[in-house]
Amino acid sequence: MEMIVKATTITILLPVILCCIPCGESRSRGRSLAQRLPALGVDYGQTGDNLPPPSAVAKLVQSTSISKLRLYGADPAILQAFANTGIGLVVGIGNDQIPSLNQLAVAQNWIKNNIVPFVPATDIIGISVGNEVLFSGDGTLISQLLPALQNLHTALVEVSLDQQIKVSTPHSMAILSTSVPPSAGRFNESFDMKSLLDFLQKIGAPLMINPYPYFAYKSNPTDQTLAYALFEPNPGFYDTNSGLTYTNMFDAQLDAVYSAMKYLGYPGVDIVVAETGWPSVGDSTETGVSLQNAIAYNGNLIKHVTSMTGTPLMPNRYIQTYIFALFNEDLKPGPTSERNYGLFKADMTMAYDVGLLQSPSAAPSPPAPRTGGPVTAPPTGKVWCTAKPGADEQTLEANLNYVCGQGIDCRPIQQGGSCYSPNTVAGHAAYAMNAYYQTTGRNSWNCDFAQTGTLTSTDPSTHAMGPACIRPSKI
Repeated sequence: MEMIVKATTITILLPVILCCIPCGESRSRGRSLAQRLPALGVDYGQTGDNLPPPSAVAKLVQSTSISKLRLYGADPAILQAFANTGIGLVVGIGNDQIPSLNQLAVAQNWIKNNIVPFVPATDIIGISVGNEVLFSGDGTLISQLLPALQNLHTALVEVSLDQQIKVSTPHSMAILSTSVPPSAGRFNESFDMKSLLDFLQKIGAPLMINPYPYFAYKSNPTDQTLAYALFEPNPGFYDTNSGLTYTNMFDAQLDAVYSAMKYLGYPGVDIVVAETGWPSVGDSTETGVSLQNAIAYNGNLIKHVTSMTGTPLMPNRYIQTYIFALFNEDLKPGPTSERNYGLFKADMTMAYDVGLLQSPSAAPSPPAPRTGGPVTAPPTGKVWCTAKPGADEQTLEANLNYVCGQGIDCRPIQQGGSCYSPNTVAGHAAYAMNAYYQTTGRNSWNCDFAQTGTLTSTDPSTHAMGPACIRPSKI
């Protein structure tokens, strides 16, 4: 079970703006990806009582462009279910198991029982030991981390699996004492990062980090910081030391870690992003949490990491990235956002569409407009598409997700956008449904939305269901 420690992420903000040219990446929604993407992984947590069985999850993942999964345990049912799927798995070990792994015999038995029986049929590529241990505050546990890693590696060597399976441990961004500018990144001197990096370099294993631009934005919620966090057009951050400009916070966070490694003499150690993501639903007091922001962050993240462009300090460098998380997990403690990081819902339908499915029919989709046939005789003159009175919020949210996943420009209903207010699902869905109708032929069936949409000649700006910026067309 993963630890809830993401909120400790050190923020890399946008302290000065020296670049005046809009930069960043456009939203990437609804892309149909033809094959698995080697840089793209997803974290598969199981803190829920309504999640599908591993066999069904394996089929779901095979229908996507996800090439790897990171687990938080070594559930044999999962390891068996992913046999012969071609999906790479990083197996997890909890913080509570680290003390016992300081004994080589225990590490040997762990490899014998949890790894050896499943390879080579199951493509196990790594072992993730603990989670953000260095920030746990537990001095004893911290001192036991490196010996546990060393014993697990020794046990892998003994069964000739050390070249295929690498051991490492994920860190929060709090391992850095300095992160701005990225070129000045330094590790916190209270952590013995040199010994850990020396070990990782010798065995050819990566440094695993958990960067969360969401938490950085949450600590400094401005429109400018939001765009920087979401890979969207923004003025950029100019690093005066390196002469490089950063157009997104993700790259800045990674380069700060790279600079810290380089400072200690380990620039060749690969960086793996073990966790990163953005919640799609949260409490009313949780700044920055929205379906639109989750789509923007994860969609643009996927586009960025799969482009293999790397970062300003690591150009053209392959950076394996795991998105948190595969499913919404209903038993996770904390605010509502903690239970809503998933790319998929527990019923295996998409929480939102960021183009992961290999074909439109690969998995269930939200309600969509009909492909033909009239809904009602359309009104004449100025016409809008809006939601039928009484349409439930869940259906409207699905409509909103569908439309924004089809490439319709939903930026006006993002925070800071001209049509953001009223900030309600009903208001945003009304905008999105009408935008879809106006741009896809203005046929009556383009406003069906599984019979939740209706055409109207009454200006919806006077109706509680729609924002004032909805524009009509003439039929």
